[in-house]
Amino acid sequence: MKIYVMRHGQTDWNVAKRLQGRSDTELNENGRELARKTGEAFLEIPFTVAFSSPLKRAKETAALALGGRPIPIVEDDRLIEISFGMYEGLCSGGDHYEIPDPNFSWFFTAPDRYQVPEGGESFASLHRRTADFLRDITSRPELEEAAVLVATHGAAGRALLNALRSFDLKDFWNGGVSKNCSVAILESHQGKVRLLEENLTFYD
Repeated sequence: MKIYVMRHGQTDWNVAKRLQGRSDTELNENGRELARKTGEAFLEIPFTVAFSSPLKRAKETAALALGGRPIPIVEDDRLIEISFGMYEGLCSGGDHYEIPDPNFSWFFTAPDRYQVPEGGESFASLHRRTADFLRDITSRPELEEAAVLVATHGAAGRALLNALRSFDLKDFWNGGVSKNCSVAILESHQGKVRLLEENLTFYD
């Protein structure tokens, strides 16, 4: 099995540095174009199925990346983004910083010290569900020889890749947040999964 893990395209909230989490934002026109260009690089890949976060920005990214091919897109809640609870929609960068917790930036800079906001999700929970998703699809005999697209989010995608390595939580980001529509490629054989490439973009 080859698994192509893709972050969703750009949204207006990405541009404004607003925390999206579970908020169901849509792609902007640039985000759609990034997804289409990535899809051009996927034209020769014989995808069997796509799995997507249920959020609109991920589902539309998957559809655009598949280029209109009649490939099923299966929603899976385990691929949804981490929740920021009461902070969703607030600006987390630039001159319009709105988050009341002065240490919120630890989410990016010191994940091991991050304090989950009210109504939010922990890194531990995120890791459990994304790892469960990966174990699930790589154990399915009918997908053993398949090419699979996975459309997800920045933190959820990073957690999924972290399931393949030993790491300390402080190193969660392992080089930073991936770009919109960046792709990681995994290979699975009889349930043993390895990372082939990551942080690939096809629009620069």
